[in-house]
Amino acid sequence: MIKIKINEVLENQEKTVYWLAKEIGMSQWNLSKIVKNQTQQIKFEVLDKICNILDCKLEDIIEHVKNTEE
Repeated sequence: MIKIKINEVLENQEKTVYWLAKEIGMSQWNLSKIVKNQTQQIKFEVLDKICNILDCKLEDIIEHVKNTEE
């Protein structure tokens, strides 16, 4: 399973999803779906923009968690 941790980074930086959406040029609705892990795919371009704007690494915003229910 992939865990999205963008909200954690935003909280640490005292920023909002709305602010980030405006910064990367994406609708708040679409970014909220990503943040809530309610999307099937994320473009590398979007991940790159998020990392650049939040000044973080990819592993700060996305994590692979092994599924133990197999």
